[in-house]
Amino acid sequence: MANNITLPPNLQDKIHTDADAIEAASTDFGHIITKNPAAVLFPSSMEDLKALIRFSFNSSVPYTVAAKGQAHSVHGEAMATNGVVVEMTSLSKSGSNRIVIGGDKASGFYVDVGGEQLWIDVLNATLQKGLTPVSWTDYLYLTVGGTLSNAGISGQTHLKGPQINNVNELDVVTGKGELVTCSKQENSELFYAVLGGLGQFGIITRARIVLQPAKTKVKWFRMLYTDFDTFRKDQEKLLAVNESGSGEIPNFLEGQLLMDPNSLDFYPPEDRPRIASLIKQYGILYVLETASYYDDRTKHSVDKKLHQLFKSLSYLPSIYSKNVTYVEFLDRVHTDELVLRKKGLWEVPHPWLNLFIPKSGIQAFNNGVFKNILLKQNFTKSIVLVYPMYRNKWDDNMSAVIPDEEIFYTAGFLHSSGFDNWQVFDNINKEILEFCDKAGIKVKKYLGYQDAKDKWIDHFGSKWKTFQDMKTQFDPKMILSPGQRIFN
Repeated sequence: MANNITLPPNLQDKIHTDADAIEAASTDFGHIITKNPAAVLFPSSMEDLKALIRFSFNSSVPYTVAAKGQAHSVHGEAMATNGVVVEMTSLSKSGSNRIVIGGDKASGFYVDVGGEQLWIDVLNATLQKGLTPVSWTDYLYLTVGGTLSNAGISGQTHLKGPQINNVNELDVVTGKGELVTCSKQENSELFYAVLGGLGQFGIITRARIVLQPAKTKVKWFRMLYTDFDTFRKDQEKLLAVNESGSGEIPNFLEGQLLMDPNSLDFYPPEDRPRIASLIKQYGILYVLETASYYDDRTKHSVDKKLHQLFKSLSYLPSIYSKNVTYVEFLDRVHTDELVLRKKGLWEVPHPWLNLFIPKSGIQAFNNGVFKNILLKQNFTKSIVLVYPMYRNKWDDNMSAVIPDEEIFYTAGFLHSSGFDNWQVFDNINKEILEFCDKAGIKVKKYLGYQDAKDKWIDHFGSKWKTFQDMKTQFDPKMILSPGQRIFN
């Protein structure tokens, strides 16, 4: 027994209730919320997971269960107050190979990956065979199960869709403690529900992920704009290039705001004074970030295509570029992480806000949020991402929620704060949401928590009834993922 909950006796040696285990499971990347579980399970097999959930399901007083990967959530989504947190990364110590490549040229290659595995390890393992997943997140030290429970987006989403769109099959332990294999063809209701399902219907223990041949090098570009509308139109031009069947150029498309003259590391030292003075003059520079993958065989043709493509864009004079390896490019955020860790600036509060914005509202969003909230109130140090994607690259059968328009944007406000002032950033986030509400911009939160059930109902919109029905079917006792605060 732990904290008045009865746990499976056959898992005693794997269930920890010591202060260190409880503390590690009570926090997350956000460092805003702390919730203590009653116990932490360190599983060594699927059987342990099944036993834990089945025991709760069969109990007259069920305990809640939260799967924790890297706990990269920011509002306690991977926590289970007085329940059990499952330390998923413990599965990778089981001794069995949890990253297995299969398939062939004719039918397509794939990789079977444990839900607890990190994307960086998937990248390194597949590259050994000259293969790679096609869709990524910006940061690779996240678990496969974690990103697939949300969506998994980055600069490849415009081309390949989110990570959830590039999965062929899953193994899932449901809220009844049953291990189920599912795909579009088999147990499809569970498959669609789990992808983007915020952990509500089952814990992903294996995912079969689509692979393609990997290129070895990347041409990485940044272009600057003083005018948002010109920046946005150029992003959408690059978005449309692939739709017109020009091959996969560019492979990557993102954008960000440049408001801090001290954040110019990417740019050559001799250009930094000029860029800093433009920031001073305009307040915000808009950075179009794009990249193309190549190898020795395709270098010349990629150069030629990019040259043609860039001629049609209206950026300020000068393109800033780097040639890096494929791994260096995909793992670029980890390089920043190491610098921040050295300075003691990684394990700090992260009051983040990530939104999806319909194209029809993006101009008003720029004026109302980027200019009239961030710039006016001098919130110029945060990383702010903004880039477009296509709705048709997402599978609407899945639980993930996006705006109704064919082109929509993501905006990520990646704030870091001190432990004493995170509320200031949280209030800015609330102000952003209030502005959208008043302006009638129908944004959807991505990775975001809601503080009331009616807000979740509003978030899911037409998908709410299906979401609720799937919960009744696969987790009727509402055991799983209580930290999302949807049903609990």
